[in-house]
Amino acid sequence: MIEEKAILSLSRITKRYGGVVALQNVDFSVLRGEVHGLVGENGSGKSTLVKIATGVVQPDPGAEIVVEGKKIPRLTPYLAFHLGIHVVHQDLSLFPNLSVAENIFAHEYIERGRRFVSWQDMEGRAREVLGRIGVDIDPRAVVGRLSFADQQLVAICRAIASEAKLIILDEPTASLTFREVQRLFGFIRELKAQDIAFVFISHRLDEVLEISDRVTVLRDGVKVGTFPKEELTKARLSFFMTGKEIVAQSRTFPLDGPKEILRVERLTRRGEYADVSFTLHEGEILGLIGPRGSGRTEVALTLFGLNPPDSGKIFLDGKEVRFRSNRDAIRHGIGYVPENRLIQGLVLDQPVADNIVITILDTLVERSGLLRPAKKLSIAEKAIGNFGIKAPAVDAPVRSLSGGNQQKVVLSRWILTAPRVLILDTPTHGVDVAAKESIYEMILNLAKDRGIGILLISDEEHEVLQVCHRILVMKEGRIVREYVPSEVTEEVLRKEIVG
Repeated sequence: MIEEKAILSLSRITKRYGGVVALQNVDFSVLRGEVHGLVGENGSGKSTLVKIATGVVQPDPGAEIVVEGKKIPRLTPYLAFHLGIHVVHQDLSLFPNLSVAENIFAHEYIERGRRFVSWQDMEGRAREVLGRIGVDIDPRAVVGRLSFADQQLVAICRAIASEAKLIILDEPTASLTFREVQRLFGFIRELKAQDIAFVFISHRLDEVLEISDRVTVLRDGVKVGTFPKEELTKARLSFFMTGKEIVAQSRTFPLDGPKEILRVERLTRRGEYADVSFTLHEGEILGLIGPRGSGRTEVALTLFGLNPPDSGKIFLDGKEVRFRSNRDAIRHGIGYVPENRLIQGLVLDQPVADNIVITILDTLVERSGLLRPAKKLSIAEKAIGNFGIKAPAVDAPVRSLSGGNQQKVVLSRWILTAPRVLILDTPTHGVDVAAKESIYEMILNLAKDRGIGILLISDEEHEVLQVCHRILVMKEGRIVREYVPSEVTEEVLRKEIVG
C-alpha cells in the first residue's frame, strides 16, 4: 500500500480560527524519496497545513499525524525537528554574519550547550555535508556575502546535517534566476535519490510540474485532490486551484499609431547598464525581461529619478528631461511600483487607507495643516472598489491582506497620481495564479482605458507574452533583442535569456 512508504501522513486535518475554517478534513502524505508539490491560491490553507506538519499549530480534535508509521499524539516543533521534518522558509533564517560551517551546525552547539568549538572539525564536517550534493561553497565563507541561491543551499545543507528526512521548501525559486532554479533542481534530485523527501510549495506552476512527482491542490481550505504530475498540465492545475478556465492571450500593438510618451537614448550608468535605448507609446505595455542582475531594475530606478545616469538622454513627450530626485519624476508623471512591495512598497502596520493615499497626502491637507480624514476615507474606499481590493476594512492593517491584494494597494496609490508612465517591477512576484490574472486585467485596463504607458519588468516569459505588446530582452546591462509576442514562443524567449 502506498501509505506504507510515507514519511509523513496527515489525516482528517481540520483547523478553525474562530468562525474561519482554514482547513477542512484534509488528508496529505509525503512518500520517501518523492518531491510532492503543494499548490493553491493565497488563503487556500497551504501555510496552515505546513504549520501543522511541523508542530507549530495544533489541528482540531479528530486529526491523525503519523511519521514513519508511528502515530504522534501531539507534534511540536522540537519533536518535528528531531523526527527529521524541516522547513526552508523564504527568509532562510540564517545568521548572515557567521560562516557557512557555523550556520550548518549552529543548532548542534545551541541545543547541546557546547562551549568550545573545534573549527577544523566543524569545517571538515561542513565540507562532507556540502559534498553530499556536490555544492562547491567554502565552509569558511561568510553567509551574508553569498548569493541568495548559495544561501538557500546552505539552508538545505543545514537540514541535511540535522538528518532531515523531509524538507519543506517554501517558494524556493521566488528570487532565483532560471539557471539558479535548474541548479537547485539538480540538488533536489540528488537528495531525492538518497531517499530524502521534499514538499515543494510555489506559485510557479511550470516549475511545480517540472520537479514534482505528485501534486496536491488546496482550494478554500479543502483538498481538491492529489495527482501524479503526468496527469496534469499547467492549464488543468490552474483550473483545479481556481475553479476557472484561464486562457492566455497574446496582444498586438500598432507601433506607428499612438503617440510616443517616453524615449530613452543611449542611457548608460557605469557598472550597471550601457547604451540602453527604447521608446514607450501611449497605451502600450512594454515588457523588459532578463536575468536578475542584468540591469533592468537599475534602468527603472534611473527613470524614477533615483539612479542618475552617467550619460544618455530621457525624453517625455519629445522634450528632454533630467530628474534630480524621485519627486522630479513624479511631477513629470512617472510612477514606480518597486520589486519588493513588503520592504519598499508598503507600510505594513498602517491601515489600507493610509497606504493607498500616501502618494497624494499633500492634496488632503487643509490650510490649517490638518489632514481631511473624510476625504482620505472617500478616496481609499473608491480605490478599493475600482481595483477590486479585498480588505476586511479600510482601516485594517495592510499586512492582513493577501499578497495579490497588497500589490493592488501599491498599484492603486500610483494611479491616484495620474501618471503618464507607470513602471512595474515584477508586479506579480509571490502572488497566486488567480491574483496574477486580476493584476494582468488591471494593467491592461490602465493602458487601454487611461492611455498610460507601462514598462513591465518581469521574470516570467509567459507573463510578458500574455500581457505585453512588445518585449525587450536585457542581458549584462544591454538590451540585446526586441520581440513582438505573436512572433516568438516561450521556449525561444527563454533560450534568448539564458543562452
